[in-house]
Amino acid sequence: MVVLETTKQRSAKKAKPVTAAKETLPLGQILDGDCVERLRELPDASVDLVFADPPYNLQLGGDLNRPDGSHVDAVTDHWDQFDSFKLYDDFTKAWLTECKRILKPDGAMWVIGSYHNIYRVGTILQDLGFWILNDIVWRKTNPMPNFRGTRFTNAHETLLWCSQGEKAKYQFNYRAMKTLNDELQMRSDWVLPICSGGERLKDRHGHKAHPTQKPEALLYRVLLATTERGDVVVDPFFGTGTTGAVAKRLGREWIGCEREEAYRETATARIAKELPLDESALTTVKAGRAAPKVAFGALVESGMLKPGTKVFDKKRRWEATVRADGSLVHAKQVGSIHGLGKELQNAPSCNGWTFWHYEDEGLIKPIDAVRQLYLLSIED
Repeated sequence: MVVLETTKQRSAKKAKPVTAAKETLPLGQILDGDCVERLRELPDASVDLVFADPPYNLQLGGDLNRPDGSHVDAVTDHWDQFDSFKLYDDFTKAWLTECKRILKPDGAMWVIGSYHNIYRVGTILQDLGFWILNDIVWRKTNPMPNFRGTRFTNAHETLLWCSQGEKAKYQFNYRAMKTLNDELQMRSDWVLPICSGGERLKDRHGHKAHPTQKPEALLYRVLLATTERGDVVVDPFFGTGTTGAVAKRLGREWIGCEREEAYRETATARIAKELPLDESALTTVKAGRAAPKVAFGALVESGMLKPGTKVFDKKRRWEATVRADGSLVHAKQVGSIHGLGKELQNAPSCNGWTFWHYEDEGLIKPIDAVRQLYLLSIED
């Protein structure tokens, strides 16, 4: 198993502003009632992340049936219905205003939506001073078909990830995302299946417990990317508790708002069964850019790689000698581990840490192995 350790942006290493203590928050609770009213009860600058899956205001009219005549279980609940765009916009502005207030200065906001609402939400986010960092396209591997054949199949939803402002700090665990993605940079198009099968919660009648239940994989990626252990995550539209279940698993604190009793009951039972990962599994890899920089000379002066040591490339085409000042000499050519490697290969660049090797008790090792030992020694 690859273990992952979160890191702050470099700029986030500075002292944080004073924020509300966790003791003042209703952690691990689902707050009953209107989300705007319940959010108003939370202290200013008290939470690290908000993930919101608001009503999409789908504006659906009439029943939708499959070609075989069977009924499509679409979103027709009263909580998704607004009489006008103005009412929807006013509601959106109200809950987003409270989210901005309760977020810490270095907190972040995620909102998911469809083409029905995401552009209206995005405008209001920007009007309130949020800064959009990315729009993530969640491309569904198994979307619902367009049964009427009148439009393209709607196969994606959009997530907006925002900081508190253009110059605000925020959490992004770049290295963890790269590790999760087989050592490739995580892109802004995420290919994930919709919630189905055993993950889809059912009520006592065997029907979907919630029509827009999100897959846990989606929340897993969001929380792993933009929070760290112990952070407080608020979900104003908690539904059946996907955010809370994943937060508990990943060692994050959570607070939910949900006015529908049936959803609260389902979420409570679901989260109670969730087991948090153990400490070792929750540690994440450090971002390379956040790791302490080590000069090759530091290894020489520490005695971990002595002057006079012979180093060579893996194919033993070139051999060089380590000098007391940390430079390498090959015949009449002298340079740093990177510069000399670049010159010898006539290449545009060279990572000397992996290019140069040395022999240790009959084993051939890259000099990066010495750097890792040095890093361990200074951490201890």
